[in-house]
Amino acid sequence: MASKRTRTETLRAKFLRVTIPLIFLSVIGVFSVIEYLTHRSAVERLERSLEGQIQTQAAALANPLWNLDDEQIGLALAALVTSREILSAQVYGEEQELVSAAGEVAETASSGDLVQLSREIVFDAGAGPKVIGTLEFVATREHLWQQTLNRLLIAAVIALVAVAMEVAAALYALRTIIGRPLAALLASIEQRRTGGSRQPVIWESSDELGQVIGAYNEMQGKQAAYEAELSDARDTLEDRVVERTAELATARDESARARTRLNDAIEAISEGFSLYDNDDRLVAANSRYKELLNIDDDMMQTGQPFQSILSAAVDRGLLADAQGDPERWVEERMARHLNPGPEYLQRYANGRYLRVSERRTEDGGTVAVYSDITELKQREEELATKSAQLEQLSSQLAKYLSPQVYELIFQGRQEVKITASRKKLTVFFSDIAGFTETADRMESEELTQVLNQYLTEMSKIALDHGATIDKFIGDAIMVFFGDPETRGVREDARACVRMAIAMRDRLRELTGEWLAAGIAHPFRCRVGIHTDFCTVGNFGSEDRLDYTIIGRGVNIASRLEQISEPGEILISYETYAHVADEIDCEEQGEVKVKGMAYPITTYCVKGISHEAAVEPAQQAQSLVSILESDPSDLSAHQREDAINRLSKALDRLAAQSNAEDAAE
Repeated sequence: MASKRTRTETLRAKFLRVTIPLIFLSVIGVFSVIEYLTHRSAVERLERSLEGQIQTQAAALANPLWNLDDEQIGLALAALVTSREILSAQVYGEEQELVSAAGEVAETASSGDLVQLSREIVFDAGAGPKVIGTLEFVATREHLWQQTLNRLLIAAVIALVAVAMEVAAALYALRTIIGRPLAALLASIEQRRTGGSRQPVIWESSDELGQVIGAYNEMQGKQAAYEAELSDARDTLEDRVVERTAELATARDESARARTRLNDAIEAISEGFSLYDNDDRLVAANSRYKELLNIDDDMMQTGQPFQSILSAAVDRGLLADAQGDPERWVEERMARHLNPGPEYLQRYANGRYLRVSERRTEDGGTVAVYSDITELKQREEELATKSAQLEQLSSQLAKYLSPQVYELIFQGRQEVKITASRKKLTVFFSDIAGFTETADRMESEELTQVLNQYLTEMSKIALDHGATIDKFIGDAIMVFFGDPETRGVREDARACVRMAIAMRDRLRELTGEWLAAGIAHPFRCRVGIHTDFCTVGNFGSEDRLDYTIIGRGVNIASRLEQISEPGEILISYETYAHVADEIDCEEQGEVKVKGMAYPITTYCVKGISHEAAVEPAQQAQSLVSILESDPSDLSAHQREDAINRLSKALDRLAAQSNAEDAAE
């Protein structure tokens, strides 16, 4: 029944069934969007109005609330709740106690329509603004929704009228533009269907229906011509069938010759080649493919599924990759075969490696090329073994070089040749005081263990501070800062002194461990540090080089170490000028050292100053506060502390100026 109703449904009915809902929905949609925007604009205006009212009223209630004028406050609140938007208003005192209230919120009011606002009441009694209370509103947007509903009802009525007018206009246009030419066309078709003569449809129009009617008239004319041609073709059909049969035979012979040429070309390929159709059955394969896969000829017949060939190879244990979990391997291999990607390696039990490259054809088949790379793989393994040996040798050689020099050489950033340059470096020398006497008291095995532990710990600290370890001379250590990498002369000097302090602190910890282990006379070190220009680079012969430094700065640092006391860090003035602002030092006076024509001013390092841990900005701010304060407001202890701090600041400024002058 439904089928019959569908067949007899007119074009007009279909047009109305589709058009009316679309027109109605579009009109309703437009009105809804307009009304939504209107409602949202009204809500925003209401909220701005309420914000303005509560701000104005909070200012107006400041004086009555300060004077505790309850009557004036009550009148103001009563005037507020007369507005249809404001349901209730309350005034709270400084302690949030209720002072006055007006209006109430009905129990039936929707919480979604309520708007709560609060504003502090501020009063200036001459001592500055002060919060003396709080004004709270409870407002409603219910009347906005009522206005919106009323406008929607009006819009719905307008929409119905508009829909009716548009449908009437559409029906008239449908009948004028489409109905009349279609009726003429259907009448002509019906006449031809019932066996009548061909009658052209008369309709003068250049639109789509006019083109359809013109094509219909043209089709009737061509149909008559086709019928005449068909009659003539029927007579010659047998002759054409004979000719076509001969052509097919010729094409079949040419196809056989082309297939032979294709097989010869495939057979000439040095790699294994196979082609599978869209059902994943073998279409063609060369003998190299069969040789590489090492599978019986009966399994390599045309039409064999790829999965059967693969399973046969797995069952015979030919694939090393499939050993252990063959089912899972076959599943993964089939997934890769059905969705080819990058080429991959396939390892066989006889040690052979095949590189497999698979691609999809346009008709859904799969073409695969198997390349034997066993020899290449063996060479790669030999190369990997040699690379591992070279890496091991490199790591062993690194122990004979400073880490910075090792990285520069092996990264290709420094050439291994005789070369040198002049740089300002900070040089560090240390040795163990009374080492000969200590060595006589200990067994050689024990001495070796303790000395190696000492040198290892000191080396770790040096590397952590960015030092370049030049050499170990028995119990002595020579270190410098500023090459091959530098952070600037000032920062290099600071890092060197900090390293020396860390070494001294670590040696004290080691002393406790050695005493606990039964070593009665542990090590005590002497340290000398000097900052000066030195010559740094590769020295030696063409056959053997040594990366080191030479010059006056090295000699002075060595002399300072020799004259320092056990456990003492002795630095020159050239170093002190760079570290004075963060290292506590005590001047030792001038000393005459061997090989120097003039005396050297020396300083003994005590430790890192407490002020060095404070940010420079904080120190500067502290000094500014001291300068701006009234001395009469400070105690005698505070004035003495201020004098000391200002004196230290002046010393640091002078030392920095001297260092900059020396650098220039």
